[in-house]
Amino acid sequence: MAGRVAGKKALVTGAAQGLGAAHAHTLAREGARVLLTDINADKVAEQAAGINAEFGAGTAFALAHDVTSPDDWDRAIEHAAQHLGGLSVLVNNAGVGVRGNIETCTLEEWHRGFAINVDSVFLGCQKALPLMKEHQPGSIINISSIAGLIASDTMPGYNASKAAVWMLSKSVALYCAKRGWNIRSNSIHPTFVDTPILDGMSANSAHSKEAIMTKLARQIPLNRVGVPQEIANGVLFLASEESSFMTGAELKLDGGISAM
Repeated sequence: MAGRVAGKKALVTGAAQGLGAAHAHTLAREGARVLLTDINADKVAEQAAGINAEFGAGTAFALAHDVTSPDDWDRAIEHAAQHLGGLSVLVNNAGVGVRGNIETCTLEEWHRGFAINVDSVFLGCQKALPLMKEHQPGSIINISSIAGLIASDTMPGYNASKAAVWMLSKSVALYCAKRGWNIRSNSIHPTFVDTPILDGMSANSAHSKEAIMTKLARQIPLNRVGVPQEIANGVLFLASEESSFMTGAELKLDGGISAM
């Protein structure tokens, strides 16, 4: 299949919905074979089935995957080797919000946020590199957040965890480069994006989703919330050889919010 990532073998975590699903569909559309993983086994299987229906059987595979589990990561990498024939693109997308300010955030919530947002990226990079070394050139794409670069008084746990992803991405980039491997590592930093997370915000609020979207949009210079495809386009660029001289960098997809 022709495409910007033709022949690439990609693993995308948190791919049952939202950003992860968009990343997986976009990579498949541009010629990659994709392993979609998520803790929600049923939904991630539905996403893979949809990709296969659109692009042909054997394009996508699905796996139930707790990204905080080293054993599950071993299974995911084995699955990639068996079903994709290797691994050249790793998209560490799985993540959660962390509730509470510095006084109200519980240690349990703090630990949960770091386990899913940071430990998963550490494990993914560590477990994937041996296989990726066999299938160079490779690209590791870690989904951070603009909240990893710009702080808020209301979300110290999320700020800190996403900042950790930012720095970890740079360390991995330098590690690979100094060993002469053609494996790049970069982070992506979105601002507010219209995903099921916003649906959850409205369900737990007195305000409608439309009102919440309007409020969030006022914080962004482009005056709107992003859509998943706009973030997936960044993933596609970093997965492709178009970004072959880009490593240890951060791609801000934030509607200009970090320029203020």
